[in-house]
Amino acid sequence: MTEQKENLFPTISDVAAHTDNVEDADEDTKAIREVESLCMRCHESGVTRFLLTTIPYFKEIVVSSFMCDNCGYRDTEVQPAGEIQPKGCAYTVHMRSRADLDRQLVKSNWATVTIPDFQLTIPPGRGQLTTVEGIMRDTVRDLAMEQPVRRIMDKETADKIDTLLAPLRDALGMEEGDEDGEVGRDGPAVMHESEHADKPFKPFTITVDDPSGNSFLAFKDSTNDPQWNLRAYNRTFEQNVQLGLVAPKEEGTEETTKIASADEFYQRHRPNVVEHDVPVPEEVFSFPATCSSCGHELETRMKQINIPYFEEVILMSSTCPTCGYKDNEVKSGGKIKPLGKKITLKIEAGDEDALSRDILKSDSCGLEIPEIDLVLQPGTLGGRFTTVEGILNEIYDELSTKVFRTGDSATAGHGQGALGEAIVAGDRNFEQFLQGLKDVMAVAHDFTLILDDPLSNSYLQNTNAPDPDPDMTIVEYERTTEQNDDLGISDMKVEGYNPEIKDKL
Repeated sequence: MTEQKENLFPTISDVAAHTDNVEDADEDTKAIREVESLCMRCHESGVTRFLLTTIPYFKEIVVSSFMCDNCGYRDTEVQPAGEIQPKGCAYTVHMRSRADLDRQLVKSNWATVTIPDFQLTIPPGRGQLTTVEGIMRDTVRDLAMEQPVRRIMDKETADKIDTLLAPLRDALGMEEGDEDGEVGRDGPAVMHESEHADKPFKPFTITVDDPSGNSFLAFKDSTNDPQWNLRAYNRTFEQNVQLGLVAPKEEGTEETTKIASADEFYQRHRPNVVEHDVPVPEEVFSFPATCSSCGHELETRMKQINIPYFEEVILMSSTCPTCGYKDNEVKSGGKIKPLGKKITLKIEAGDEDALSRDILKSDSCGLEIPEIDLVLQPGTLGGRFTTVEGILNEIYDELSTKVFRTGDSATAGHGQGALGEAIVAGDRNFEQFLQGLKDVMAVAHDFTLILDDPLSNSYLQNTNAPDPDPDMTIVEYERTTEQNDDLGISDMKVEGYNPEIKDKL
């Protein structure tokens, strides 16, 4: 018999149930660990409590809470205990009203918070579980704390800080002095709605950039929130060094390991070319690249395949021998089409065979399921060559990890007035959205799958080919000027772009 491993990161509901059952337990059986610590405010002894728990978005986290009985100082911190995500993330939210300040914010210790309209940048620091209003209030409190002394010692710097604090206070509906006297405590200025909420609100944009991928800025109801945007990106080598994923390059090692040129790599790794260097579709080619996870060199393999009744596409696959990172991508092998394409597939309840249709979603393609208000912007999930069932599973896996408040934590907003009820309602709406996505994956009711690709590089299998499919509609359309600008087509110039050569011809 295999020995059952101890779960070091139970859920909060399990911790609460265990605590209720063993109130008089000894230190070894308690879920919350207590350690005597030094208070940095009064330099007396306080108590720090540690809780190892599992939260759906962060997976595994360590929650620490410090309290000093002598001076009343409190402090909390959240640190991710799980793995660093494969890609970094950047959340952008446009704040249009004071109600948007209630959005939940999870800031890891690697995240940078930026508000360009106020010229404010909060550098990486301790992890926080708060709201947009909470982190702005903390910033106002921290900057205003030493202002009386700063006005005497360095008036120029104090005036600049006052200029920065003014728009922050206006956005929060605060008056000067509201933040004083509650450093490290749950003061009334944070706990109740501001008395100055009738002040006009100036819209602004907030960005949370986290190379570790462990931060989160909440959307409203679903990812179809027009004010919310998520961008995943590949980390740079410097960011990987900062996160401790790779060691910095040592002097003198680059010359001994780096290949002189792509041509040398090409000749050393595959001689599979035909006359005039035309690729053979059945051949697998390789070229040097850089790992997006650790920054080391790797080999990317490429193969050209032909999809029946569509066109040629290029499959690219990379595996890093240093860190084990794997990635695959699909690229179009043809020219830019003159028209965009919109594919609509109607799937009836119980038609599970429709989920086995092949689908090629390019990185310029958007995906919609109107019945559950699902909208994926172009670029989401990148290029994928899979089935309808496979793409739905990827969407669910991606979105379900963003559910931060589930289980017993979903009731945390009850009893906190209108703000708490709004938080609970938003969580409930998103849980209903995920349940609707589950029903779509199980074909429990009729739904419509829409692929909209302005470059016409996406494909959905026609099971009746070459005859038309009665359940599928394909409409070609002319791209708008905005779409051509976004895709860079408006700036393309393929003839007469070099006047010097033109004069010599």
